[in-house]
Amino acid sequence: MSAKIFHIPFLTQTPQFKLHAIVQRSPKEGNSAPADYPDIKHYTDYKDLLADSAVDLVVISTPPNNHFELTKAALEAGKHVLTEKPFVPTSAEADKLIEIAKKNGKLLIVYQNRRWDADFVTLKKIISEGTLGRIIQFDNHFDRYRLVPSKNWKLDLPLSQGGSALYDLGTHLIDQAYVLFGKPQSVHGRLLSQREGKFDFENPDGVSAELTYPDGLLVNIRISVLSAELEQPRFWVRGTKGSFRKLGLDTQEDALKAGAKATDADFGKEDPARYKLVVVDDNEKAKEQTISSIETPTYKAFYAQLGKAVESGKEEDVPVKASEARDVLQIIEGVFESAKTGKDVTLA
Repeated sequence: MSAKIFHIPFLTQTPQFKLHAIVQRSPKEGNSAPADYPDIKHYTDYKDLLADSAVDLVVISTPPNNHFELTKAALEAGKHVLTEKPFVPTSAEADKLIEIAKKNGKLLIVYQNRRWDADFVTLKKIISEGTLGRIIQFDNHFDRYRLVPSKNWKLDLPLSQGGSALYDLGTHLIDQAYVLFGKPQSVHGRLLSQREGKFDFENPDGVSAELTYPDGLLVNIRISVLSAELEQPRFWVRGTKGSFRKLGLDTQEDALKAGAKATDADFGKEDPARYKLVVVDDNEKAKEQTISSIETPTYKAFYAQLGKAVESGKEEDVPVKASEARDVLQIIEGVFESAKTGKDVTLA
């Protein structure tokens, strides 16, 4: 899904890129890259793609247990690499890939696209402008009601190989907290199988994590598959001067799945009723203010920045640095350790 829904439509709209080739090991009816894209090259072995001298950038959109091997091979073949999230299963593997990219003079980018969700871009703007004052608590949710799990690799792949809700969705939520506030001082985590009603360290579908910062800021990460709501909570941010709430997920992914294009006039726009901003006036009275999502450049902005980075070859132009994704993995590892031991984990 990732390649067809996200990467290919946006890459082909970005001036610096031209779709040259696709690797698909076993094309079949209804899922065939050669049938969908007949005018480009097709390979069934990634090694053949890496030997293609016309390839400048390789996009890795396989399950995460393959990311390290494929990313390493592409970097050593002299290609820039964009790797899907979760980057790799461990921060140690991330460090190795960062070193390999540096040694080969190539850019390594991680696809943390939810940094460009319209609601998150709006939230960043509200916080940076000081509208809420000093932030004291941030609740970041990804909740659904899904009693029967979807059948895909995310169900089968264990946490140790980059599977489970902690890596699949937790990567997004923890990355957003990292973008806003940096690396926490300590973490506390609980991992659960909500469907089975037990703690689960192999393939949890529920996550509850607390990230604590030196100034008293508390970030709550919540993932649930059994949240029966008409509209799910997304963000709740409280500060010394106000609060901000958002209901429902960003619309871009569902719109793309439904066949919308990023060039559509209303792409990425949301109903203002999903946003609630409350600010405190000089008399300490709370008043609700109308707010809409800002005119976000949507996920196109990621690929525009990616094009600039590949064109310049400069690390500072990369939209999501591998070192940042490594830091997020260290937080995830802390959550996992805490869930196993029942203790807070201090991060270096």
